[in-house]
Amino acid sequence: MASASLPGRVAVAAPDVPSYAFADDVRSAPATTGTTGAARLEPGATYRSSLRGEDKAYYRLELDGMSDVYVSVTAIPRAGATLAAGDGISVSVQDADSVTCSSDSVTVGTAVSPQPLTAWGARELLPGKGLCRKAGTYYVVVERTGTGSSTGSSNGTGSGTGSGEGDTDLSDGRTWDLELAPVSEAPLAKAAATRVPEVWDSSTPTPPVDEPVSVRGGAGFAEAAAVEQGVRSDEIVPGQTLFYKVPVDWGQQLSATVDLGSAEKNSGYVVDALEMTLYNPVRASVKDTGIGYGGSQKSASLPPVPPVGYANRYAPTDPTKSLRFAGSYYLVVHLAAQVADRFGEGPYGLTLRVRLGGSAQAGPGYARQSVPQGFFDVGAPDPVPSGGGSLAGADASGDGASGGDPAMKAVAVGGIGTGSVLLMVLGVWTLTARRRAAAQMRVNAQNPTA
Repeated sequence: MASASLPGRVAVAAPDVPSYAFADDVRSAPATTGTTGAARLEPGATYRSSLRGEDKAYYRLELDGMSDVYVSVTAIPRAGATLAAGDGISVSVQDADSVTCSSDSVTVGTAVSPQPLTAWGARELLPGKGLCRKAGTYYVVVERTGTGSSTGSSNGTGSGTGSGEGDTDLSDGRTWDLELAPVSEAPLAKAAATRVPEVWDSSTPTPPVDEPVSVRGGAGFAEAAAVEQGVRSDEIVPGQTLFYKVPVDWGQQLSATVDLGSAEKNSGYVVDALEMTLYNPVRASVKDTGIGYGGSQKSASLPPVPPVGYANRYAPTDPTKSLRFAGSYYLVVHLAAQVADRFGEGPYGLTLRVRLGGSAQAGPGYARQSVPQGFFDVGAPDPVPSGGGSLAGADASGDGASGGDPAMKAVAVGGIGTGSVLLMVLGVWTLTARRRAAAQMRVNAQNPTA
């Protein structure tokens, strides 16, 4: 290994891998160590911040009493960081009275390979849930977890005092960058079923075997490469994380398989060498899969998951609970940095096989637009990343709602001017007239006496 490490920690080489890609229009949100002066997060915008090992980071939300709000937090450890299996982050949403509305946590796991770590928090207005339902001020609280965090050594794998050893990423005061992405989900126009479907196709689907199409995975959620059903080929180097997004509509069922190509040499074995995680549109983890690697080609598939449905939010556990939205689902693939020590710097061939089962269905019918607009609608244009509000003249039926003329909906959402609308209508009218004239000519030719 590159350097000595504390017991229970692994020092990982720092390969030349691309850094995490933030959104182009990312905003700054400086972290505060308490609620006083906490930066306000607006749904629909993306924020960049940072987190020190010994601190908690606080951010503020001003919420109404009607919408569900979700905040994802992606932490980016520096390349070459020395980590332990329990090192990671926790995210919670709290009200002004310190009541925890939700909490989530994520760690680097036994691979201890530095990689983007995403956890999320939410203020959900679910039936029977009496907490966190009022309009008002809420706080997003982010903190580091693990042996080097401010909580001290909890598992006996290091000193972790917060002022200690200098060769650990958490205890020497180095910061992790953060990306925060809050979104707001509008209420429904009419009450929908709250019963989760009890029967769904849980058989393992056959991965597609089409000829691979080349694709280049992105270096962050904002740059995720768009893929659809089929086979995609890519390359990955040790320590790298690649992001892909798949449009999944209401009623559809996503499955995915990842293949890692063989190495040029065979030198031992790396446990937890490759991991693929499925995230929903608000970047909440749905399911993951991983493989060890001994230099020969390997393949791993996500376990079967239910179709996407609004009522899934009432399920008691994941993955069903996370499959509550239509929209862009993310496949995030990470190749452990340790692979370079055993098998070389690569790149290594990567094949992604994506299948969509089920039939697309109408959406639940939102009362108004969510923020960003179109976020929970596969057919809508790309969301407005930083506007933080609905577009004027948007369809009042909201994300995923059925009905209305598709062409005119595209005009309304896309912002096409009045002149363009007239030209489009005239073009459609002219084409229809020509088709009718041609059809009448064929009839007259077949019936000359008519």
